[in-house]
Amino acid sequence: MSGASADPPLLHDVLTSRVYDVARETPLEEAPRLSRRLGHTVLLKREDLQPVFSFKLRGAHNRIAHLTPEERARGVITASAGNHAQGVAYSARHLGLEAVIVMPKTTPEIKVEAVEAMGADVVLAGDSYSDAQAHCDALASERGLSFIHPFDDPLVIAGQGTIGEEILRQAHGRLDIVFVPVGGGGLLAGVAGYIKTLMPQVTIIGVEPWEADAMYRSLEAGERVRLERVGLFADGVAVRQVGVHTFEWARRAVDSVVRVTNDEICAAIKDVFDETRSVMEPAGALSVAGLKAWAETEGGGRRRLVAILSGANMNFDRLRFVAERAEVGEAREALLGVTIPEKPGAFRAFCATIGPRVVTEFNYRLAGREEAHIFVGLKTSSRGDAGDVALRLREQGYSTVDLTDNEMAKLHVRHMVGGRAVGVGDERLYRFEFPERPGALMQFLETLGGRWNISLFHYRNHGADFGRVLCAFEVPEAQMSDFRVFLDQLGYPSVPEDANAAYELFLTGR
Repeated sequence: MSGASADPPLLHDVLTSRVYDVARETPLEEAPRLSRRLGHTVLLKREDLQPVFSFKLRGAHNRIAHLTPEERARGVITASAGNHAQGVAYSARHLGLEAVIVMPKTTPEIKVEAVEAMGADVVLAGDSYSDAQAHCDALASERGLSFIHPFDDPLVIAGQGTIGEEILRQAHGRLDIVFVPVGGGGLLAGVAGYIKTLMPQVTIIGVEPWEADAMYRSLEAGERVRLERVGLFADGVAVRQVGVHTFEWARRAVDSVVRVTNDEICAAIKDVFDETRSVMEPAGALSVAGLKAWAETEGGGRRRLVAILSGANMNFDRLRFVAERAEVGEAREALLGVTIPEKPGAFRAFCATIGPRVVTEFNYRLAGREEAHIFVGLKTSSRGDAGDVALRLREQGYSTVDLTDNEMAKLHVRHMVGGRAVGVGDERLYRFEFPERPGALMQFLETLGGRWNISLFHYRNHGADFGRVLCAFEVPEAQMSDFRVFLDQLGYPSVPEDANAAYELFLTGR
């Protein structure tokens, strides 16, 4: 798949492109944290710093700038999941042209609003890029508009190829591997084609989500493959079929394609934030996820690695999901389902088995009097460390299931552990604030001392200075004075919630 032959038309089109009428040359910055952690020199190409926060402006404007006067007069149209749409709208406004943008209904609102703010006419159609493309084709034919393809056009490819030109120049030719996010393949074709033509010794690796791996499957099959469906988390690369031109360039100039999970993408978003204090959209951090996946499996000496940050049009409401999954994607959290005896002190014995390890989450609701099933999250340093924890628990007699890669458990079950408990007597429900430090949970259990049975426990580490805990105890009325002494000795802020309407509706057996 590697070793492109000389291609003067591509070089000419890249070097004479019109992208800098509206786009800017973006910096190539070293990522010191990732470099130290991975043992390679990691460089980030900051396309998130473009006026539309995405590289797509380059290819879109280069294509529009080459339209004839007659084509410009008719106006332009495109179908896009968002970033190409902003590029077309921005370019059309700059040149004073009418623009119609067809976007899938699943497009993040931030991208729709951004396109509308640039004066373009937005039409929402279908649930994927392919659906939007079909509607776009009909509108283009009906109204005589000039279609600007998101990726499969030589001038669009050449516009994206200017990123490759900048990388070579900014790195002074000193680079080993470039990681490129892949949707339809326009960015991959432009960057790979340009760099391989001039420096064939540089390795080009595309990166795709497992849920949208059209280029990987196409290269494997030797022909373009159309996916039945694509995942929408990384909406910027949610393309069912790569382009004709882009596939040919990938066959000639791309060495391999790496696939990554959504959890790995979330971890990469966090990595980029730690380095730059900028928040990438999922597709924007895709290349960093691929770079890290490659570094985990490949040995050898220190190399100079470039990851293209392709976009930062992140919907704010996605941040909760990203934060929830980033630690799992980084292999810094293990999620386990563990069965423990249902008796006073069993929770404390379980925590003692874990040892001085940070508990990130604990979900439990009394369901029977023989045994209890708990959902627990633990801080880990690697996947191997997580396996060691599970093995140690099994050796101590605890039935343990590793749920770290269980998608249903991570999306749903972790939030559903609980419900109504039948046969619980004298239950007292309290909210606590725990200091967010190792040993805080164990201090709580040591102070409790097994005197009262815990019938409900929910905790999740949110990265704040204190943790929020919901806990219920079985405390007979005659022992309430002793229980209040326990609360005072504990010293953690607490609020009784026995009268809370949510507790009455969903958690009591009454």
